Amino acid sequence: MAIVVLSALLALGGDPVTEWLRYDRVAVDGGQWWRLLTANFVHLGWWHWFLNALSVALLVLLCPERVAPKVWVARLLVIGIGMSICLHLFTQGLSYYVGLSGLLYGLFALGFGRQIAAGDRFAIACLAFLGARIVWELMIGAPASEQALIGGAVVAESHLYGAFSAAIYGLAAGSFRRPPTPAAAP
Repeated sequence: MAIVVLSALLALGGDPVTEWLRYDRVAVDGGQWWRLLTANFVHLGWWHWFLNALSVALLVLLCPERVAPKVWVARLLVIGIGMSICLHLFTQGLSYYVGLSGLLYGLFALGFGRQIAAGDRFAIACLAFLGARIVWELMIGAPASEQALIGGAVVAESHLYGAFSAAIYGLAAGSFRRPPTPAAAP
């Protein structure tokens, strides 16, 4: 929930803060690499922030997990920066990006992947839905009503790259290993 509070505080800074922290292709090419991370924490406006905050609450409900703060920081760094690097490398027509959704898609993918490894069948359906939504957005586009509500275009590639970055993180960190079963008492 700290990311919700952080992004709300940044939103209070208005457009100047958003413009200084958003992903900006030209600025990143000019050496402003912090934008690869900070773009995840600024938004198009309060509705955009609110929808992302609701998604964080949904993540907490669907993928509850107690891990050390340093693990959460590692996840946020790897998935957030990984997603932004992929946008930079593979979405050449994108000039600007803001929002938490690409990182959130990654956190959902990581959470559902961990639950599937633990034998949770509901998580299979959730991960399938997440994948189907990504494909839908890439092929058909986000609903016009959603884009009108947030005040800009949905960058569907960020969702794909967030999930991809989470998969890389999960594999490297051993997140998808089946947890050991407790030994039977003699």
